Amino acid sequence: MIEKRTMGKTGDSSSILGFGCMRLPLKGPNPSDIDLELATKMLRAAIDRGVDYVDTAFPYHGDGGHFDTQGASEPFVGRALKDGYREKVKLATKLPTWLIKSHEDMHKYLDLQLKALETPYIDYYLAHNINYGVWEPMLKCRLFDFLDEAVKDGRIRYPAFSFHDDLSLFKVVLGSYDWAMTQLQYNYLDVNFQAGTEGVKLAFDKGVAVVVMEPLRGGYLTKYMPPEQEGVLKKERPDWSLAAWCLNWLWNQKEVGVVLSGMSDMSQVEDNLNSAENYSSGLFTAGDAEAVGKIQDYFLEKKIKVGCTSCGYCLPCPTGVDIPKNFTFLNQLYLFEAEEPKERTKYFYQMMLPEDKKAAKCVSCGECVEKCPQQIDIPSALKNVSIAFR
Repeated sequence: MIEKRTMGKTGDSSSILGFGCMRLPLKGPNPSDIDLELATKMLRAAIDRGVDYVDTAFPYHGDGGHFDTQGASEPFVGRALKDGYREKVKLATKLPTWLIKSHEDMHKYLDLQLKALETPYIDYYLAHNINYGVWEPMLKCRLFDFLDEAVKDGRIRYPAFSFHDDLSLFKVVLGSYDWAMTQLQYNYLDVNFQAGTEGVKLAFDKGVAVVVMEPLRGGYLTKYMPPEQEGVLKKERPDWSLAAWCLNWLWNQKEVGVVLSGMSDMSQVEDNLNSAENYSSGLFTAGDAEAVGKIQDYFLEKKIKVGCTSCGYCLPCPTGVDIPKNFTFLNQLYLFEAEEPKERTKYFYQMMLPEDKKAAKCVSCGECVEKCPQQIDIPSALKNVSIAFR
């Protein structure tokens, strides 16, 4: 039986494992070519065994991987949740914030999503991918008024936001509105990345439910774990898969409500379901925490290129470079040796960091160097960032 946890101040409860519909199985080369039969079988199997939280978004499985049009994920979910399955789950989807130009656009996209999902309401409606680039434009378009209106007319039950930026912005967003839930990237390597552990605890203390995305870091903590480090975990728990380690580490934290897993085949569904069904409070021991600590130390000591702690003492930069964020992306780039995670990091660097904040804008004035408690040669390190992300 899969444990359920209360979702903050909503009073609702949800299964500790959620089904993420961003990485569904494909039958062709295009991300929109979802294998509908297999994906439906996977989703319904999870629901039949107790998963009651389903997450999707407007652009997921977009044609060609594009994020500017409605993808195939929402229509798939709408079909897959027929035959009584919609009534068994809390359904979450997201407002495509980067496409919003007016207050009316918000209502337009929500109505498009309701139609695609074949449902009269969304349980958790998230402002998608809140970051510095979209936050102010969303406020100008009266995001909070829109959420209030949609709750009042019954199209959404709970307003929420997903987040991909630094802790300082997270604190601003968290305190700006009566949110029901936040969705964060969080795993045992990302304790200080984006909102991180501190953000998770801040949300929980405020009564805001926490849903975790990227618990396996896009699958990289299973696909690309160095053999020696995998051996550390296997020695402690021979019967746990690498995915189970990631999930159990998260579930051991009372602040975490739901952990989303984007599953691409039935074996992943089975592995995650087994982990959820076998989890109970106290399962994760001090020995388990020590083993994960060794993995964290390995990546910190062997893979980090710049010892930046993101303290921010180097800011503001005279030319506007976001120095800590550039170093964060550089360190992320070298965590794994394989090309797939490197390409993903490069994509997010280009997408999430504005041009005027990138390392290329550094003029080597040196003003930041004397401010840095770590005594980092910041101009030289920023040159390395520019070369790495060219």
